[in-house]
Formats: sequence, structure tokens, C-alpha cells
Amino acid sequence: MIDEKNPTSRRGFVQAAAATAAGGFLLSHEARADDKATKAKRRNPIGVSTYSYWGFRREDYRPIEKCIDLAAEAGFDGVEVLQVQMTDFSNAAMQKIKRHAFLNGLALMGLSTHQDFVDPDARKRRHNVEQTIFYIQQAHEMGIPTIRINTGRWGTSKNFDELMANRGIEPILPGHTEEEGYKWVIDSMEKLVPYAEKAGVILGLENHWGLGLTPEGVLRIVDAIDSPWLQVTLDTGNFLEDPYERLKILAPKTVLLQAKTYFGGGRWYTLDLDYKRIAKLLKDADFNGWISLEFEGKESPDTGVPKSLELLRAHF
Repeated sequence: MIDEKNPTSRRGFVQAAAATAAGGFLLSHEARADDKATKAKRRNPIGVSTYSYWGFRREDYRPIEKCIDLAAEAGFDGVEVLQVQMTDFSNAAMQKIKRHAFLNGLALMGLSTHQDFVDPDARKRRHNVEQTIFYIQQAHEMGIPTIRINTGRWGTSKNFDELMANRGIEPILPGHTEEEGYKWVIDSMEKLVPYAEKAGVILGLENHWGLGLTPEGVLRIVDAIDSPWLQVTLDTGNFLEDPYERLKILAPKTVLLQAKTYFGGGRWYTLDLDYKRIAKLLKDADFNGWISLEFEGKESPDTGVPKSLELLRAHF
């Protein structure tokens, strides 16, 4: 006990307190240094999208369980499921996929979904909202923490091949404006956020053509809704011009990175992406999350996917 009338006792207490505080500072400083060192040593977990195997056309690779087996064999950490690749949406089928991934030591870390909110027909937009709520529930049932969503597009291109030939740019629907399009998208996504929060599933808006063609377009939507449950799924292959500056703009809000590779040449186009540079800009934005490979080359996925993993491991 301190004797308040004894200066020596009080001085001893002050000295001891100062020493303790200094020790605490040193420990705190060392802990921060250790934390920085640990963070610097951490690598991003790397998964693969089932799209990398199926690619909408390789029917032998369509079964999700087969893609999981191939991902485990290649040495990935996780799998992102392409929702339209699934053929059975019953709870039993989804639990089978979850079990299969677990037994292979893989995380199911993403569900890639499609929607189209750029439509003047309110009934169609409402249908897309309801469909996306169904996707959120699917992700929740499979234990998947995030789903990729997109804005949709004007639909004035004859098909996707024509859209790609035009570098992802298409005319606005006659009689409407871009302002209307953004309002449709924002109003629709606002309806999704409460369901995402309740299910614990982050919505990741992708830079994926339509009103998500530019980083400014993506941020206009995300910032307008202003929710931690709507962030960004960043695709390295969807900015065809000045990709690095555009990727950098979206990096701070990114929750999942979809990394494109093109071994054998791309199906629609080929980008010579500098993944060392991409990894640095993401590190500078303190991105520690998942990388999901989207192999889009003409080479067989049996060889193209393992090559892609080696490339990504070298930089992330």
C-alpha cells in the first residue's frame, strides 16, 4: 500500500508506474512491429472459379464436384462457384457441394451470379431482385461469404460477341438515359442489402460491362448505397484500357479479386496483365482477401489452370 504522507513511497510508485508504462509502450511498439511483419509475410489465399474449367462450353467439366476435385489436386485454397453452372438447387445438392469441398480441404469462398437491373420494365427489375435474394440464400446455405453481382446492361448489342467486338461499349436504349439506368440499379440493389446483412453475405459489385464498365460507374452505385454489405468484386480482365489506374481506384473497396489469365490466347481478347504490379496496388490498398482465378484462355484447363495458379502464387 502507498503511504500518501511518505514522499519516498509516492516517488517509488511514480517511478514504478513510469517503468510499467514504458514497458507497456515497448511491448505495444513491439506488438505493432510484429503485426506489420506478420502482415507483410501473409499471402492471399488463392481459389479458382468453376468457370475456369467449364467456361460455358466444356460440358465434361460442368459438375461442381469435378471442379472441386481438380482444384484440390492443383493445390488451390478454395473454390468460387459459378451459379449458372449448377444444375440442382435443392438443399440436399447444395449441402453435398459444401461437404465435398470440406472433405477436399477447400473453402467455398464465392458465388458468382448474374442479374440485369438496367431495364425500364419494373416487373423485370423486381424479378431480378427476387432472383438475387434467392442467390443470397443459396450462398448462406453453402456457407459462402460473398456473391458477385453486376448491374446488367442496356441489351442493345446483338449478342455478347458483338459487345466484345465493341470493347464492352453499347448504345443506351432509345428513349432512355444513363441517369435512369443508374436509378434503376441503385433502387434495386438497395432492396438487396437487408437480405445480405441478415444472411451474412457480402454483395460484391463487379466491374462487368453495362453501368459497371468504369470504376466511376461502380463507385457511383456503391457509394450511393453506402453499406458495408455492398462492396466491390474486382475483375482484372474487364478494364480493356488503362487497367492499372482503374484497378487502383476500386482496390480500397475490393472484397474479392477475380484474376483473369489467357494461356493459349483469350476467347474474346487477350490482356498482357502485369500481376506483380496488380499485387502491389492491392497490397498498398491493404487487401488481404481471396484471389479467384478466372481462366479464360483457349488452352485446356488441365494445363492452363495450373500454369495460372503458379503465376498468381509468384506474386500474391
